[in-house]
Amino acid sequence: MSEKVNKIVLAYSGGLDTSVILKWLIKTYDCPVIAFVADIGQGEELDGLREKGLDTGAEKVVIEDLKEAFVRDYVFPAFRANAIYEGHYLLGTSLARPLIAKRQIEIAQAEGADAVSHGATGKGNDQVRFELAYQALAPDIKIIAPWRIWNLSSRQSLMDYARDHGIRVVATQEKPYSTDRNLLHVSYEGGILEDPWVSPPEDMFTISASPREAPDKPEVVEITFEQGDPVAVNGERLSPAELLARLNILGGRNGIGRVDLVENRFVGIKSRGVYETPGGTMLRVAHMAIESITMDREVMHLRDSLVPKYAELVYYGFWFSPEMKVLQGMIDETQETVSGTVRLELYKGNCRVLGRKSDTSLYRSDFATFEADQVYRQQDAEGFIRLNALRLRIQALIKQGRKGPDA
Repeated sequence: MSEKVNKIVLAYSGGLDTSVILKWLIKTYDCPVIAFVADIGQGEELDGLREKGLDTGAEKVVIEDLKEAFVRDYVFPAFRANAIYEGHYLLGTSLARPLIAKRQIEIAQAEGADAVSHGATGKGNDQVRFELAYQALAPDIKIIAPWRIWNLSSRQSLMDYARDHGIRVVATQEKPYSTDRNLLHVSYEGGILEDPWVSPPEDMFTISASPREAPDKPEVVEITFEQGDPVAVNGERLSPAELLARLNILGGRNGIGRVDLVENRFVGIKSRGVYETPGGTMLRVAHMAIESITMDREVMHLRDSLVPKYAELVYYGFWFSPEMKVLQGMIDETQETVSGTVRLELYKGNCRVLGRKSDTSLYRSDFATFEADQVYRQQDAEGFIRLNALRLRIQALIKQGRKGPDA
């Protein structure tokens, strides 16, 4: 390569792509490479990663537990916004990338590295997410995206490279799909999933039971919120990461949160993805339920009008943009009164609200009742309706070719 690089920090997962990239970077740039692993809830996928990275040639393998930061600083802010991309995707991968990129830059600065690298392909969203974050946080850092410059062109060619260089990988021809796991979700794409007509195999799923095999008895769960953030499950206060992990267990065993969709990537390609997001699905349902009794109508409608834009910014990778900062600040202000408890019923893939209560509730039974009350004069509704209908009546009169002094 023409550009001289002294040291590289690689976002490393130990999967097929980044295992091959680690070796390729060392051979291509002839410089030390630090493999950085962000523990954001991959579970057993972290087993043996340090040894594997060192065996593949890394100068150092840095593994950091970022689970609490991930849920507290990225997942919860997005769920305060009820963010969802194209009506289905709860942004599990999208929310993880800015955290990984931020910590990767910090490690590069601490280690004296002048370059960072990632394993995202030239067709996907992750290349954009990583690199927008890199440039927002360290505009002079060198960025190496192997998929855009090497001559390896398929997962099969990567498996061949790994075999030729003695790199241990778990991808096989029988199960060639790609997975990404963190505390919010598990995603699956590629390989056998590239045909959107083909159903995903049942043995692919990791953290959720099939709704058909889920328990025959409903399970009731209570989630407590404070200023828009969940703080307790069934009365037990938990840290952000502990709470999401608990909900993943509860929702997963009841078959909650499976989604199979075709989404529009930022680069212009449609992509089929299959997701498991049990805890996140429960949180969104519960959060919307507690908002329904604690948030002002016009504030809610204004916030809801901005949800597609918010989700798009997250999905496209603009987490560190000025517009994202403005949006998040506004959304957080809407959550000041969003506190209380929601009761959910989990049953064979369904998550249903059974009840909600709050000390800051705007719901007043003495106003809403169909029985006799002293706070609402039903006669007032006539003038309210006539005023709101005025412009409609004027249009109708014009269409009919009539004019009248009293519209």
